[in-house]
Amino acid sequence: MSETATAPLTGKALLQKVKELSHLPRRETAKRCGYYSTKDGQVRVNLTDFYDAVLAAKGVPLEPGGAKDGRGREPTYRVSVHKNGQIVIGSTYTEQMGLKPGDEFVIKLGYKHIHLKQIEDDSEVEDSEEALTA
Repeated sequence: MSETATAPLTGKALLQKVKELSHLPRRETAKRCGYYSTKDGQVRVNLTDFYDAVLAAKGVPLEPGGAKDGRGREPTYRVSVHKNGQIVIGSTYTEQMGLKPGDEFVIKLGYKHIHLKQIEDDSEVEDSEEALTA
């Protein structure tokens, strides 16, 4: 039987950990990021899963069907304005970016475009508000 000791890291957390462990060999980095299993007392590093997760975290699609949202739909990167005037960004995109409920953005309007900038901390909120009022 194969058991995984910890849940493997994914997304931004994986990329940050890989950066922190850049001085270690690849196998050790993969192991410390949770990409290993134990069988009969032996530790086996899952490098393929590790590489796939790193590429996915960087936004590199590995398979043509890999970007599906589980309902048979693929992201098209096109949306339309609804009758109520809203534009919805689907969960496929927010998951791909590693966004979580409560993440905040500043909206900047341009000529025929909308720019969303994720707010990282409180000082960035103040800077963005000053830029919007200026």
